[in-house]
Amino acid sequence: MKKTMLVKTIGTVLLSAGVWAGAYDLPEATPLPLNTVMAARSLNAADSQGFVNLAEAVPEVILEVRYYSTYNFVGDRIDGYKEPCLLLTREAAAALKEVAADLMGQGYRLKIYDAYRPQMAVDNFVRWAKDLDDTRMKAHFYPAEPKDTLFDKGYIALHSGHSRGSTLDLTLFDMKTEKEVDMGGTFDHFGVESHPDWCGNPDTGEYTGDYPGSAEPKDGQINETQFKNRQILREAMLRHGFKPLDTEWWHFTLKDEPYPDTYFTFPSQRLN
Repeated sequence: MKKTMLVKTIGTVLLSAGVWAGAYDLPEATPLPLNTVMAARSLNAADSQGFVNLAEAVPEVILEVRYYSTYNFVGDRIDGYKEPCLLLTREAAAALKEVAADLMGQGYRLKIYDAYRPQMAVDNFVRWAKDLDDTRMKAHFYPAEPKDTLFDKGYIALHSGHSRGSTLDLTLFDMKTEKEVDMGGTFDHFGVESHPDWCGNPDTGEYTGDYPGSAEPKDGQINETQFKNRQILREAMLRHGFKPLDTEWWHFTLKDEPYPDTYFTFPSQRLN
C-alpha cells in the first residue's frame, strides 16, 4: 500500500472512532454512500430492513392479496404469505406513491394484487406446475393453456422478479363507479390476451383490434375502451420510474430497483 493511502486509511479509522488526528493533517472521514450500504445489506436474503408495509407507505391503495387467499391459479393459500398484507422496497414504495397521486388526480385508485413475493412462494408455484393432475383453477386462469406448457411459455419459473422486492401486480379502481376498471381480462390470466400489445401498440397508445402474429385467443379481441384502460395504468407507471413486462399488462418493476440480484426469502407479513 502506498504511504499516502495508508495515512488516509488510518486517518479515516481514527476519525470514525472519534480519535483526534489533527497532528497528521488528515482529511475528514467520508460516510459510505447509501447505495453502497444497501448493496451490502442486499446480500442477506433474509433481511427485510429495506422493505416497508405497503399499506402504510402508500395508504391510498387498495389491497387484494390474492396469494393469501385461495382465489388464485393454484387454488390454495400460497406458502410464505403469513398475513393479508403486502411489502415493497422503500424505493419502489416511494415511486408508487407518486403513481397513486397521479392517478387519483384522474379519478382512479390503485388496487394491488401482489408485491414482494418470498422465494418459498415461487417454490410453491413450481411444485404446483409439476403436478399435472391438479387443474382445479384451469377454467378461471388458464382455460386455453395445457398445464404442461406453463414452464416452456414462461408462466412459471424457478425465480421471480417479485422476490427482489420492487415488482408489483396491480390494476385500476374507478372512484366514481366504485368498481375495478374493465381491463378486458383478469389478473394472472395465462394467455396472449394478457399481453400489453394485444389489439394495440402500447408504445404509441394506438388501438388496432388486431391479434399479434397468428394467435387466435379463446375469448377474442379486447375493445378499444379496455385497451385504453390498460394504457392509463401503463403510462402512469412509466411516468414514475417503473418498467412494464411484455406478457402481463398488470406487472411492473422499478427501473432502478435497489436489489437487482437478490431473491429474498423472508415471509410476507407485517413488519414491526
